[in-house]
Amino acid sequence: MARQPNRMIAIATSAVLLAGCVTTRSDRIGADDGSDSCRQQVVALDSTGNFFAEDILRGAAFGAAGGAALGGIIGGNWRSALIGAAAGAATGAAGGYLAALQQRSADQSGIQASLVSDLSRENAELDRTQLAFNQLMDCRFQQAREVREAYRQGRLPRGTAEAEMTALRARTQRDIALARSIDQRIGTRGAEFETAIESVAPGTKASYEARRNATAVNALARAPVALKLRPEAGAPEIGRLAARQPVRIRPIAPGYALVQTQDGERLGYAEQSAFNSAGGRGVALPRQAEPRAQAAGPAVNSDTRTLAASNIARREGFSESVANAEMAASGGGGFELAG
Repeated sequence: MARQPNRMIAIATSAVLLAGCVTTRSDRIGADDGSDSCRQQVVALDSTGNFFAEDILRGAAFGAAGGAALGGIIGGNWRSALIGAAAGAATGAAGGYLAALQQRSADQSGIQASLVSDLSRENAELDRTQLAFNQLMDCRFQQAREVREAYRQGRLPRGTAEAEMTALRARTQRDIALARSIDQRIGTRGAEFETAIESVAPGTKASYEARRNATAVNALARAPVALKLRPEAGAPEIGRLAARQPVRIRPIAPGYALVQTQDGERLGYAEQSAFNSAGGRGVALPRQAEPRAQAAGPAVNSDTRTLAASNIARREGFSESVANAEMAASGGGGFELAG
């Protein structure tokens, strides 16, 4: 009977792992029928999700196992252990990773070193995922440009061009659904990191948000402005602003601003220099807020805070790029015959 708690932990852990197992590639992205010239980019994006799913499961399994053990100890029976497993699974994503760090390291410096190592690896995988998504979206928008150009030159009749664009939009929406599922895994994993980051470097996220969320200002487009999927010169165009169209903008990356409607609806990205203030002058965007003073606590290397903030920025950046692509695909930006 003394071995029952260990057996229960193993059962709970296995149950969580099985419940979270990812589907097969064909279930996620369908079979390759040879008709999609962006298939390689779809496969590349799909493959990046494996890392995040694996790590998320590991964190959730830790929470379930810990909860099962606690429930068994308190209740002294299998039913209590099952209740503990359910509670542990619910909280594992937010605390299991920190608890694992604390078990591996006896002091704060050891926890910090482990966190830095894990964040570095996480950031590298986030970069790989962002690049894969960017390349896939670039491929889709290029397909749309080719259909549009073939129609313009009379090589495709309107009915055929419309059918191809509809099919392309549907494929893009499936791509975005795949990216959204990866983003959800990244978010779950991010919750674990943020709990650990707050323990090691309190106030890091609040400081990052204060710098990141500069106040938007009212502006007018100086001339017709191309809206981009990402704050990069080579990013696909997803829409345009008319000359003197009123919008709200806020700095998002060097030389680029996030463009929104007056009601806060996201439109895309554009160069800051493309806008004037409502009075006709250049826009004076507000400076980003300075980081808040940190609460007293254990010494934290500034590089650790920078690495942690860059992890938050990468996660938010990927979520924003998925949201922008979703908006473009659903609203027709870049997937219409005229343009």
